Amino acid sequence: MKQELWNQIQCKNLLKKVGEGKEVVWINENLETAAKGLSKINLSIKDIDEAEARLARFAPFILKVFPETAAENGLIESELKEIATMKTKLEEEYATTIPGRLFLKQDSHLAISGSIKARGGIYEVLKHAEDLALEHGLLKESDDYSIFASDQFKTFFRKFKIQVGSTGNLGMSIGIMSAALGFHVIVHMSADAKKWKKDLLRKRGAEVIEYEDDYSKAVEVGRENSDADPTSYFVDDENSVTLFLGYAVAANRIKKQFEAQGILIDDDHPLFVYIPCGVGGAPGGVAFGLKQLFGDTVHVFFVEPTQAPCMLVGMASGLQNHVCVQDFGLSGQTHADGLAVGRPSGFVGQVMTPLLSGILTLEDYHIYDLMRDILNTEDIFLEPSACASFWGPIQLMKDEESKCYIKKMGLTEKMGNAIHVPWATGGSLVPQEIRDEYMHTYLK
Repeated sequence: MKQELWNQIQCKNLLKKVGEGKEVVWINENLETAAKGLSKINLSIKDIDEAEARLARFAPFILKVFPETAAENGLIESELKEIATMKTKLEEEYATTIPGRLFLKQDSHLAISGSIKARGGIYEVLKHAEDLALEHGLLKESDDYSIFASDQFKTFFRKFKIQVGSTGNLGMSIGIMSAALGFHVIVHMSADAKKWKKDLLRKRGAEVIEYEDDYSKAVEVGRENSDADPTSYFVDDENSVTLFLGYAVAANRIKKQFEAQGILIDDDHPLFVYIPCGVGGAPGGVAFGLKQLFGDTVHVFFVEPTQAPCMLVGMASGLQNHVCVQDFGLSGQTHADGLAVGRPSGFVGQVMTPLLSGILTLEDYHIYDLMRDILNTEDIFLEPSACASFWGPIQLMKDEESKCYIKKMGLTEKMGNAIHVPWATGGSLVPQEIRDEYMHTYLK
């Protein structure tokens, strides 16, 4: 790294460890009260409610085209499940204590595209389709949106393109929904994207362009190609407010699930949420929504691979998207394909600066061990990158930095009432032969 860049960087000691590929826990010293932090952001609960209302309008269309959403009447939502057996396994295997209760948010099993990207990605495609239909006089908001499944609408949308750059799961959600509406959809896939995801997209009618480079290159070329075509719309994972709000709707949904299960979240019953992080859009949107609804009672941590901790280097250094993991001598390569991102979203980093509690990193071999653990204890399959979420509750009472955070926040006496939620980000669409392969990866 150039000396002048290094001179600007905060948290030098921690970032030296990061550059050595060591596992770390970074606690965000810029964390503010939720009220103060949210006041600095030009988005509000009203924006989240508008996004939820739009998804409700599209429910009849989604139900008609994707019958697997019938149980939720066309809404795309996942189960919140207590995983007590997994909790016991983690405590024994990692010599730690997880006070309170452990739940899994199964965005790994969201309908249509089988990952958290089914929230923001599908939402952005639907909003764009609605905007076009309204603009061209094909739609009124009072209409039954099942008309989006008609031949008339499909013929109309064939005139337009949607493009996106992706490591895999965002491309899946954008590609599947765009093709279902009739758009010509082009997914620019980075080198680390899994072959089965590319194959599935092509089968669903998407055009897939492959790159030898990483995520940033796929996004750069996708954006350039889209900008040069007046009929094309680019889904910008790094900067899209629309994507961000689609993810944020998850907070409304999980709040209802807590209430339905009689789970109390308040000052005496703190909520800890752990979300795997790539470029930052999905975890940032979810975190923003949670802070809007639960305020200072929720503590959100991101989890990243040791070779691709892009959000950590951006936020800890204070330089956001002006640095990348390669600046610190890291490869950016990881088995956690959805997290293989070298440079973070500057937009998300700025929004998270007053809201995020911290970021943890872990080595790749852990994600496979944790994948086997959740399958063996709870009979739930998650893709490896989703299993990074379990590193949060493992380290919370084990690492000195996070223990200091608990003490500083006045939570020591309340931890017995804590609710921990690792956020499972993907996995249900992984083919069986790939699952079998994962089961033998990094096997002790």
